[in-house]
Amino acid sequence: MIVLGLSGAVGHDASAAIYIDGKLIAAAEEERFLRDKHAKGKMAYEATRFCLQQAGIRPDEIDMVAFPFAEIPLTTPARWHYAKRHWYAPDRALLALFNGNRRYWRNHKHVMQLLDDLGIGANRVKFVPVEHHLAHASSAYHLSGFKEKTAIIGIDGKGEYATTFFGYGENGQIHKIKEFYDPDSLGGLYGALTEYLGFEMLDGEFKVMGMAPYGDPDRFDFSRLIDCQDGQFRINTKLVNTVGLRRFKKNGKGYFFSPALIEWLGPMREGDEKDEPYIDYAASIQALLEKCALHLIDYYLGDIIKETGKIAYAGGVALNVKLNQRIIAMPGVKELFVQPAAGDAGTAIGAASYAATQAGMIIEPMQHAYLGPAYTTQQCIDACEAYTQPVTWQKLDNVTAETAQLLDAGNPVAWFQGRMEFGPRALGNRSILGSPSHPGVADRINAQIKYRERWRPFCPSMLDTVAEEILQTAHPSPYMTFTFDVAESWKSRIPEVVHEDGTARAQIVTAQTNPRYYDLISELAKRNGNAVVLNTSLNRRGEPMVCSPIDALNMFFGSDLQYLVMEDILVTKTV
Repeated sequence: MIVLGLSGAVGHDASAAIYIDGKLIAAAEEERFLRDKHAKGKMAYEATRFCLQQAGIRPDEIDMVAFPFAEIPLTTPARWHYAKRHWYAPDRALLALFNGNRRYWRNHKHVMQLLDDLGIGANRVKFVPVEHHLAHASSAYHLSGFKEKTAIIGIDGKGEYATTFFGYGENGQIHKIKEFYDPDSLGGLYGALTEYLGFEMLDGEFKVMGMAPYGDPDRFDFSRLIDCQDGQFRINTKLVNTVGLRRFKKNGKGYFFSPALIEWLGPMREGDEKDEPYIDYAASIQALLEKCALHLIDYYLGDIIKETGKIAYAGGVALNVKLNQRIIAMPGVKELFVQPAAGDAGTAIGAASYAATQAGMIIEPMQHAYLGPAYTTQQCIDACEAYTQPVTWQKLDNVTAETAQLLDAGNPVAWFQGRMEFGPRALGNRSILGSPSHPGVADRINAQIKYRERWRPFCPSMLDTVAEEILQTAHPSPYMTFTFDVAESWKSRIPEVVHEDGTARAQIVTAQTNPRYYDLISELAKRNGNAVVLNTSLNRRGEPMVCSPIDALNMFFGSDLQYLVMEDILVTKTV
């Protein structure tokens, strides 16, 4: 059976994924093809075309299409909760009660149009709508490979109405325990403070998390933002998660917080510096998120965790690696699996895996995130020859050894290899690399190549042979979804990838999942004794990760990069 999963249900992060007989064959985000970050308001046309091509199937061979957005009946508490909590905006409240599935039908129309446009056939194929948080849950649980009873967490901004999901998986089936509904949203709360701190919601949450270690979480009391106790929480919508006339507006834009927040905390942060008191605000909201999330996880899932120790987690907040480190440290936790595409792009995988499971299929565990397009060396050469300006390139005899030599000399190198990663993390195929033992390489990449805030941290990719020594744990970490405390003996050896609080968001690389990347890090270790490389995504600020050789060349010539390795060729700039 062939199942196509599509996302884009909540207006951003459109993507597509294809399963054939329970095996995930391909997945990609639409933003990578359109060169439009998050692909807001788009449907996954190009991503679907790629998945079909990668799978080697015709559109009319697809048996089932799954989409992560479903109708929510009026008999459920979701719409009533939304209406009650939005009493101050009667238009919103009444719409929820009397036309509460309008977004579903709008989505349905767009999906049917896509299916007809691409020749899949809206009237031919079986269409399966999946509740948004069930799609998140499936993307984590069914792909985790866990056989034991598994605690399942889903925390994000909002799906149809649900914002937070607690449940468990057993014998391939997902069971709900508790849901919370909009506007009571931990993701929405963190997103509102992200906007206040001068970043864009859905994109800047990583920056708030990165800023938090520079601040003092105890300097300001943020408890008035949320009442969280006894397994319940309620957001203070007089301050955050606001709609309608209650929103703060500036230069014609409405924000997800009220003027009362400005009166309390002062003006919104501006600029790129990590300045006071905003670093303390970042620290406070991070601490508040951790406190509330850990309380709720223990309240609803504590017994399951003590029983088996396995947790599967997805939703946008699952990309908060600091919180994830705290979850791993909870009593009884043996292993936490976080879907690498934990945000809404990953719901394409989750909707498809859930629908396939309901149809009786067995889903294979996720082996890696290299699910996007790949390009041959000849295609890379052709891109160089056809580029809009002269490109100096040469074929390498030993790609990993010669690239390691460049890195060991202190040079950042753009590294374009194999199939593109699915999800927001560069995992060694669409990356900018550096030697983490060279002081200043992180500042150089931030300032001259990625043009982003200078205080933003970078991540280490490390070989599995040294990971346990560096991270002081044997916990798996193939997808950069956790931070770990770096061993004291290693902090001075790889200073460019150790954050302000002594942690690192690590990727553990194995020869099985990425042999060329493994060989590159091995070659670097021969030269400097450290089997670790600095790794950040191959893109400039505000752009999606690169997909094609042309994208890589545009990135290369639009920055101060001096070296780009695409498959077996080295591209250089003439000085």
